Amino acid sequence: MPILDLYEHGDHRNNLAHFATLASLAAADGDINPKEMAILEKFAFKLNISEDEFKEVMKKENKYPIETPHSGEKRFKRLFDFFQIIFSDHDIDDEERRIVEKYAVGLGFSPKTAAQIIDKSIKIFRGEIPFEDYHELVKRES
Repeated sequence: MPILDLYEHGDHRNNLAHFATLASLAAADGDINPKEMAILEKFAFKLNISEDEFKEVMKKENKYPIETPHSGEKRFKRLFDFFQIIFSDHDIDDEERRIVEKYAVGLGFSPKTAAQIIDKSIKIFRGEIPFEDYHELVKRES
């Protein structure tokens, strides 16, 4: 039975699905190198993935596809959730960015659009948005 079947609903299932997708992305170009493994271990910690779940996901025969939502809003929601996870330690490093770019492309964004969305998302999550963007967001919610 696939490990994802163990979790019917809930945040942990979503976290496990995110992690399984990341592991598949890291393995897409062959074996997972030590740098990628370190990143995956970091994400496993952030996502509260147990050691047993980690081992199960990392088995070579377990490759999980990215579930691509048809709705643009759902794609952005997946990226938003993912950025919340990444920024749980208040930073994103180069390897994390490379993986999130692959994830965004897997969700259906073009590489150029993915890079632009990620640049903007990083600024937002770091609190580096320009006043004009802040003002527009605040006005929209009023």
